[in-house]
Amino acid sequence: MDNPLLDMPGLPPFSLIRPEHVEPAVDRRLAECRARIAELTAKAATELPTWECLVEPLEEADDALNRTWSPVSHLNSVMDNEGLRQVYNACLPKLSEYATEVGQNRALFEAYRVVAGEEHLDGAQRKLLENALRDFRLSGVDLPEDKKARYKAISQELSTLTNKYGENLLDATNAWSKRFDDAAALAGLPESALALARQTAEQRGETGWTITLDFPSYLPVMTYAEDRALREEVYTAYTTRASDQGPHAGQWDNSETMERILALRHELAGLLGFSNYAERSLATKMARSTDEVMGFLNDLAERSVKRARAELAELQSFAREQCGAEDLQPWDLAFYSERLREHRYRVTQEELRPYFPMPRVLDGMFRVVERLFDLRIDEVSQFDTWHPDVRFFEIRDAAGELRGQFYLDPFARAKKRGGAWMDVCTNRLHTNRCDQIPVAYLVCNFTPPVGERPSLLTHDEVQTLFHEFGHGLHHMLTRVDYPAVAGINGVPWDAVELPSQILENWCWEREPLDLISGHVETGEPIPADLYQRMHAAKNFQSAMQMVRQLEFAVLDFRIHLEYDPARGGRVYEILDEVREQVAVLKPPAFNRFAHGFSHIFAGGYAAGYYSYKWAEVLSADAFSLFEERGVLDTGTGRSFREQILEKGGSAEAMDLYVAFRGREPTIDALLRHTGIAA
Repeated sequence: MDNPLLDMPGLPPFSLIRPEHVEPAVDRRLAECRARIAELTAKAATELPTWECLVEPLEEADDALNRTWSPVSHLNSVMDNEGLRQVYNACLPKLSEYATEVGQNRALFEAYRVVAGEEHLDGAQRKLLENALRDFRLSGVDLPEDKKARYKAISQELSTLTNKYGENLLDATNAWSKRFDDAAALAGLPESALALARQTAEQRGETGWTITLDFPSYLPVMTYAEDRALREEVYTAYTTRASDQGPHAGQWDNSETMERILALRHELAGLLGFSNYAERSLATKMARSTDEVMGFLNDLAERSVKRARAELAELQSFAREQCGAEDLQPWDLAFYSERLREHRYRVTQEELRPYFPMPRVLDGMFRVVERLFDLRIDEVSQFDTWHPDVRFFEIRDAAGELRGQFYLDPFARAKKRGGAWMDVCTNRLHTNRCDQIPVAYLVCNFTPPVGERPSLLTHDEVQTLFHEFGHGLHHMLTRVDYPAVAGINGVPWDAVELPSQILENWCWEREPLDLISGHVETGEPIPADLYQRMHAAKNFQSAMQMVRQLEFAVLDFRIHLEYDPARGGRVYEILDEVREQVAVLKPPAFNRFAHGFSHIFAGGYAAGYYSYKWAEVLSADAFSLFEERGVLDTGTGRSFREQILEKGGSAEAMDLYVAFRGREPTIDALLRHTGIAA
């Protein structure tokens, strides 16, 4: 069978990939990888292994497997269908089994140890080998055979369960919608949200207006719908997705899946000699101990909670005195917060939206990045794609060298996983036999264009675009030739958000804003008066936002740190305790937030959600250097590119940070940027 997944000299041929191609291609690549390992370890038993004859060939074999799997995994996230879902799920245990098999291969481990003793290795090679030897141990290479087998079984089951969690959440999100014959029922919604609801109905073959739980539909309802009962209904549907509560109670219930995931993670950590999965998580991160992480989170909470509770009191007072609203509930917070923001600062997200048409934002973001990092970004018109909305771009440096390419899939649609992310299509790989540039997927879920009008972004969405592009630049600008430590690979999870979070800062500065904003009808940038009001509102309810993120981070860390097999996950028991510590308004008993917390149950953030706040300290402190020297200072930008973006995971994260900043980070800039006094 001609198989496009096995014949990819360049970019993936998305339009040719069918479900029936997937398993044969994955089986073939796995067989090739196993044969290569057997050949190289046999050779290493009789000849001294070297970087060139052991590590490079294995990096090439791994890359071939990753190139085959990457478009499959990507399509499963952005174009979900039953046929693809079945073969994707069938391959997950195979890939997990292979990964564990490699990690537990004693002969390969010993060969890597020999290579690590070579004297002529460069820094990136040494870091790759150091990480590899650590990962062998974290895969159970030193375990007795019965425990190795158990480790492998746990890894396979976890792979299946985390994917099932994500599928349940996607199905539950897609299952709920509400149609209206009269737009008056959606009173308060801005024109952009009404137009989307009308378009959604048309695309479904319905009349009237249809709202869904996709974020571009959900958020405007919670922020603007005057009908309180409607807000409560939508809030209930959203916060009970994939749970035992709400309109689809029990239908895609993640309860047992969550319990099993936590139990297996704890057991796996115990096999490796850790007391809990939080300790296991930190083995590959910057943070040195669980006490350090909890101390960091508790310190931020202590600095923020009092201010957050004062912000809530202000909101309650405003709602009561200005709007006659008593007894605020969670489905009222966004609605009255927007009223208060408008009252206090005379600015709303909707007032800003016409200034951020997607074409202008994208072009302006490219110009900001080009100036900062001395690059050129060009669009490519001819390429194979999975959807008509997708665009494709190339990045070149000042010398004209092609540094990377990326796909942009910007808009929400059915059968596409929610949220925003950057993922790897291909890694940078340079050997005597291969010269491959990095390619990225940038995926968002913005409001799509309606009719002839371009997509108009909120300022929050503009920041999301900058955030994901920061991840993309980290991947694409790497100068490291070995995939395992190139780009975002090998970067500690609590440092990997630095390039993404720092880029968000340029969305607030006047000069960059003039590049990324232009009124959809006139092209005029944001007027000075509106900019001043927008900037004044920057830290509106920043402490409430801080404690909300801390609630997520502390919950995640504690359920992994405190797991007790005799008592189970106790997710909501612990969440109640966390909310006592940091929450300003307790959600109702039916709220099942954790059933949709895909970052930790279906993503890579298990016992690592604290990373967002940890990296925010780094990004705020790093941006303060641009504030000192000029926010578009090319010299500082070039230094950030060379010390952070180009180095990837090739050195210790703190060493790279100090090389850029000249010292270790402090929390001062974060507290200043968020308006929370030290």
